[in-house]
Amino acid sequence: MNPQRNTQIKKFLVLGILFALPIVAYLFFASGKNNFARLPILTENVQSIDAFESASDSAVSFQDKISVIAFFGSDLNNIKGNTFNLDKKILEKYYDFDDFQFVLILPKDAQDETEAFVEEFKRITASTKWKIVYSTEENVKEVFESLKTSHHLDSKLHSPYVYIIDKEGNLRGRDDDGDQEKLYGYDSRDVAELSDKMNDDVKVILAEYRLALKRNNKREI
Repeated sequence: MNPQRNTQIKKFLVLGILFALPIVAYLFFASGKNNFARLPILTENVQSIDAFESASDSAVSFQDKISVIAFFGSDLNNIKGNTFNLDKKILEKYYDFDDFQFVLILPKDAQDETEAFVEEFKRITASTKWKIVYSTEENVKEVFESLKTSHHLDSKLHSPYVYIIDKEGNLRGRDDDGDQEKLYGYDSRDVAELSDKMNDDVKVILAEYRLALKRNNKREI
């Protein structure tokens, strides 16, 4: 084969790969039954958790992070069961994204047992990437109520539902979900709902921010 022609073919192959990669990445994030250009905002300005006590040395915030948040209460059995499903079906797929975080919002009386459980869970998952914050019952209830959903906390401040909060501190979800008019949160007990609806919606919001970042970078150039 002509060396010059061989060089041209290689050049076209490289250009083709560089062109195709962003499209493949977009299709991955935007694939699924939920093909919103943006994941709808259902509630604006969710109560901040910046002042809550953190299990790590640094404060935890919703700002500049895409957060999956959970209120699994003070009963360790609920915490174990709910986090296992969620971690295996959703979280472990996205741990490598720096702007993605999982936040457990718990009452202070759950602290000792929860931290022991997280240490134990390290053997089978990247539980070190979980963000855990603690506060009074009143403060935990305030954050939950600020979501303005149709869900409720039980007497131990537990709900099986988990929620997506965007980088501006807004609750995201579906404003038209068939039988339900709005889908505020995802049932961590329901493996099918996590694998299908929630996984689709996490992909959509990640794609949304990545496309926005790409546009901003082009403008700067």
